[in-house]
Amino acid sequence: MATTARSLHLPTPPKPSNPSSHHRLPVPSHFRPRPQRLVRRLAASSSDLTSFPDPAPTPNGVYVPWAAAHPAAAAAIDVDAATEAELRENGFRSTRRTKLVCTIGPTTCGAAELEALAVGGMNVARVNMCHGDREWHRGVIRAVRRLNDEKGFAVAVMMDTEGSEIHMGDLGGAPSAKAEDGEVWTFSVRSSDTSLPDRIIHVNYDGFAEDVKAGDELFVDGGMARFEVIEKLGPDVKCRCTDPGLLLPRANLTIWRDGSVVRERNAMLPTISSKDWIDIDFGIAEGVDFIAVSFVKSAEVINHLKSYITARSRGSDIGVIAKIESIDALKNLEEIIRASDGVIVARGDLGAQIPLEQVPSIQQKIVRMCRQLNKPVIVASQLLESMIEYPTPTRAEVADVSEAVRQRADALMLSGESAMGRYPEKALGVLRSVSLRIEKWWREEKRHEALELQDVSSSFSDKISEEICNSAAKMANNLGVDAVFVYTKDGHMASLLSRCRPDCPIFAFTSSTSVRRRLNLQWGLIPFWLSDSDDMESNLNRTFSLLKARGMVQSGDLVIALSDMLQSIQVMNVP
Repeated sequence: MATTARSLHLPTPPKPSNPSSHHRLPVPSHFRPRPQRLVRRLAASSSDLTSFPDPAPTPNGVYVPWAAAHPAAAAAIDVDAATEAELRENGFRSTRRTKLVCTIGPTTCGAAELEALAVGGMNVARVNMCHGDREWHRGVIRAVRRLNDEKGFAVAVMMDTEGSEIHMGDLGGAPSAKAEDGEVWTFSVRSSDTSLPDRIIHVNYDGFAEDVKAGDELFVDGGMARFEVIEKLGPDVKCRCTDPGLLLPRANLTIWRDGSVVRERNAMLPTISSKDWIDIDFGIAEGVDFIAVSFVKSAEVINHLKSYITARSRGSDIGVIAKIESIDALKNLEEIIRASDGVIVARGDLGAQIPLEQVPSIQQKIVRMCRQLNKPVIVASQLLESMIEYPTPTRAEVADVSEAVRQRADALMLSGESAMGRYPEKALGVLRSVSLRIEKWWREEKRHEALELQDVSSSFSDKISEEICNSAAKMANNLGVDAVFVYTKDGHMASLLSRCRPDCPIFAFTSSTSVRRRLNLQWGLIPFWLSDSDDMESNLNRTFSLLKARGMVQSGDLVIALSDMLQSIQVMNVP
């Protein structure tokens, strides 16, 4: 291991003159003093939680990334335009660490709307194959790619499969339907080429009428509405609405009997349906960054899909994300997480299969296990459900988002709020402002976790990288460095650093555009594209020069630099 770290002998730090203010540890005397930087701090009032600022306007009212204005200098290095603006405006410490995923739908599929989400902090755009046809999804994926190419963003694309669980039909083309208390609705397996009459809903599973019994309960979309089965008439099942709610096209149906979910028939359905395989081929052809698999039951399906992707697309590095949303997944949780490239905690459907009071503890367990196993984890479903209709969230929703950030989840996901809601940009703004506030509070309180991270290395070389990252994160916190730089070919060392959750941001430099986009899902990583070399000194000097030219670092800034090519670590000031 080529370790070139300086030996550090820190003097006893003096007591700050103002105990209430936030201070970093003093820089050792043998480091050059860093100049004072004027930084506009984020507002610290409680109104941050309910104020949703628009992106700062430019003089002509048009958002122009630095790279677009300076194409010659930008050719050698590239960073997400929104992150660059945030770094230049607020400094290292005020960058958001929690990543944000937005589901794209009719409300947000236009070029202007996608750009507004990207400027607002969207790191990953999710397309849900439950809705829309493949041509519509192709248009969205390519629009995101154009946005990245033309505007300087690095938004990744995640394709979410439909899965083969029991769900409703398309509601005859209607965007939604309202079920009121006491109304009688018919759930039918009849296929029809014409629109169904009011209060009749098509069900995709042919054995539905045979499996349910009078007295069973139907949970729609994780409990957004509830029905009681009152009568079966051939292929039709008459149900009375007991909990009113909004019915959305292709919403999942869960059957409960005698206080427990009926799993037998669902357990026999394949995890990946024939339609899903066609959608997966489509996603591979379009070069999506992640494929999320719905209703995963075991690790075998994840491994099978990974092998299929490898065979169909040589050299592809599409990540496979497991959605945890069933009792079967919870029984095989650790093996599923180990096999996957990341996890979504799909609390809506999961909450329809386990008692509601168990959802918070299950969420925390999954988040913690994913971090232990070095897999990114996304907390999803109903984070800001009220903002589908209203411009401000409930305080309970804000507390829910805060808890996910406090648990140090990698990412938060908007579903209906951004796909079909009336206020997608404001909903994204809530996630951004709450994340920033909780992260800032965490750093100010010096709440370094006592979480003992387990060994995830599979070889001696990996073990060296893991130990380097663990040491670098501890040094970063103890020295109060401005940033950690990591030069990575495949993103693995950057992900190991992210797992340690250091106080400072992590600048991840890679020569792969696909690796750069994938790293945009992981906590604390700011991915850069950089045409690098095997000469660490050359990489550092060129990086400092390029970042200083863009106003993103200054002489005297203290950084720790790592490389997975040389497995090295250095501590230095920016010259």
